[in-house]
Amino acid sequence: MTAIFVTASGTGVGKTFVTRTLVAELAAANRPVRALKPVASGFDAASPEGSDSALLLQAQGLAVTPHNLDAVSPWRFAAPLSPDMAAAREGRSIPFDALIARCRAMSEIDGITLIEGIGGVMVPLDTRHTVLDWIAALGAPALLVVGSYLGTLSHSLTAAAALQQRSVPLLGVVICESEEQPVPAEETAATLERFVTGAPVRVLPRGGGTPLLPLLAPVEK
Repeated sequence: MTAIFVTASGTGVGKTFVTRTLVAELAAANRPVRALKPVASGFDAASPEGSDSALLLQAQGLAVTPHNLDAVSPWRFAAPLSPDMAAAREGRSIPFDALIARCRAMSEIDGITLIEGIGGVMVPLDTRHTVLDWIAALGAPALLVVGSYLGTLSHSLTAAAALQQRSVPLLGVVICESEEQPVPAEETAATLERFVTGAPVRVLPRGGGTPLLPLLAPVEK
């Protein structure tokens, strides 16, 4: 089993795009791969096709069925909020120990299991735990996805520092180009490289095209 956690500096910066890109690259290399998004908010049960969960299923060639949605995203909530808030609005919560156990069980396959998080590194999951606690409990290395928007440098370095403070192995930082950016993404990458030590920084254009598979080399078996 090789599990890799795809996390981010914030919401909407491209975690699903990166995860789908990696699924495609691993499949093209004839490598076994599975992609999960165990916790999802903003999920419309009446129209699931455009959800992140559905996009991950489609990337793996799987139909968007209730059974497959339960497998890829066991905890789904309607409100487009942090998971703790979205769950509370439905009178529910995310049992942290069960989440960890489910991720481990769902990762018991040959090859790579990509676990896509929700929101940014420090988003609360419940009253006591954040996404960072989730990553640390799994003991999985992480890919950090960030944007190239104005303000991303502080957000990205803060997220990277949080991961490194908890001794989470950082495989790399992927800059998904934002729709609006003050400077070319390569300039943002050059700045991040000066401060993020021990992890490569890659720019992924909006249309894709940058190979991400080399980032997984340190953990591939």
